[in-house]
Amino acid sequence: MRSVFQGLKQGAAAWILAGIAAAASASPSAAPPPAPTVSPYWSPSWMASPQPLWGSDFVLPTGLPAQFRQQTLRQVLRLSVGGAGLRVVISNEDSPVPLHIGAAHVARHAGGSAIEPGSDRPLRFGGASAVTLPPGARLVSDPVDLALPALSRVAVSLYLPQPTRPAGFHFDARETAYLAAGELGAAPQWPASAALLGPRVFVSAVLVATPRPPTTVVTLGDSITDGNGATPGADRRWPDALAERLAGREVAVLNAGISGGRLLRDGMGRAGLTRAARDVFGQPGVRALLVLLGTNDIGWPGGPFAPQEEAVDAAALIQGFRQLIALAHAHQVRIVGATIPPFERALQGTPLEGHYSPAKDQVRGEVNRWIRESGAFDAVVDFDALLRDPAQPSRLLARFDSGDHLHPGDAGYRAMAALIDLEQLLGPERR
Repeated sequence: MRSVFQGLKQGAAAWILAGIAAAASASPSAAPPPAPTVSPYWSPSWMASPQPLWGSDFVLPTGLPAQFRQQTLRQVLRLSVGGAGLRVVISNEDSPVPLHIGAAHVARHAGGSAIEPGSDRPLRFGGASAVTLPPGARLVSDPVDLALPALSRVAVSLYLPQPTRPAGFHFDARETAYLAAGELGAAPQWPASAALLGPRVFVSAVLVATPRPPTTVVTLGDSITDGNGATPGADRRWPDALAERLAGREVAVLNAGISGGRLLRDGMGRAGLTRAARDVFGQPGVRALLVLLGTNDIGWPGGPFAPQEEAVDAAALIQGFRQLIALAHAHQVRIVGATIPPFERALQGTPLEGHYSPAKDQVRGEVNRWIRESGAFDAVVDFDALLRDPAQPSRLLARFDSGDHLHPGDAGYRAMAALIDLEQLLGPERR
C-alpha cells in the first residue's frame, strides 16, 4: 500500500500545503518521522470556522481568558467520516502575532476531559513537537497513525508555554474545552480543577486518511447551523444529524456555521460571501453546499447587535444569494438553498431582544418566496415550512423551539436533518 504522501491528489495537496511554510519555524534539527502507511487520500472530516476576536464593546463577551500561559488546552470534536490516520489543522489566521505551541497530542475521547487509554498520539509538525506559526498562518500536522471509525469523538490537546493571547476563535463550540496548568497533553484524566471553556481556539480542522477521494458536503450558516440551542456535548446540531445519515455513504459533512453569521456583511465572523472561498470552495472534494443564511442580515439592523445599521431589503439578500450561486457553479459545486426560519419573539425578555419586527418578517417572506420559486438553486430545503407554527407562521412551532424563539432545540435540529433529501443534496454522480 502506498504511503500517505505518494497518494495525495492535487486538490487536497494544495489545501494541505497552504500551511506548510509555517513549519519552517519548527526545530531544524528534527528529522521528519516516516509517514504511516495508510490510505492514499486525505479527506476533510471536521471543521470549525475561525472568527476574528471582537472587542469588549461588543454586546457579547468572548468567553475566553485574556491569555494562556504554561497551560494545556484540551478540545473535543466529532468526526464525520472515519479513516486509517489523521492530520490536525492549527489556525493562527486572525492573529497579528506568532503562535507558539510547545507540544500537541491527539487521542480518542472517553468523556469529560478523559481520553481512551493507549490512544494518545503526539502531534508533530515537520518532525518537531514544538512549532511557531507566523501571524495569519494555518499549519497541518504530520500524519498520525490512529484509526478512527466514522462519527468518532476525538480530543486534541495543545500546550501553550508562552504568554498567548487568543486572537481568532470559534465562539459557540457546543462542546466543553478544558484548560489546566502545566503540560498535560498525554494525561489520561485531568484534575477536577481544570477550567471549562465554551469557545474553540486554534484547532480548526481534521483530515482523515481514506481509501477513496473525498466527497464533502459543507453547511454554510449562522447560529442555527452552528447549533445554538442544541444540548452541548451531545452532537445534536442539524449538521451532526446529517453526518449520521451520510456516514454510511462515506460523505463528509463540514459545519461552516458561525453564530452571528450573515451573508452580506461581517458580523461575529466574516460575511458568508467572503468566507465561502475558504470555508466551502477551499475544502477538498466539496460536492455540495447547503446554505442557511439571512436571519441575521434581516434581524441585526436596528437591534442590539447592529443598532446603527440600515435595514436590509429582500432585493439585496436575493442578489447576495445569486452571487453565492454563481460562485458555487463556477467551482462545479452543487448548491442547495434553505428557507429562513421564523423568529417572532426572538430573545424576548433578554438584553438581546430586537431581532423581530413585522417589517423584517415581510423581508423574510419575500426572500423565502424567491428561494422556493425562482429555480436559482439546484435544490431547495424548506426549513421555514418545517419549523413554523401553522397557526402563527411568524413563530417557531413550540415543540421545535429551544426556548429563545430564535433557535430550534434538539428535536427541531433532528427534524431539519431528516427533511433533507440526500439525492437532491448530492445530485447525480459526476463522471
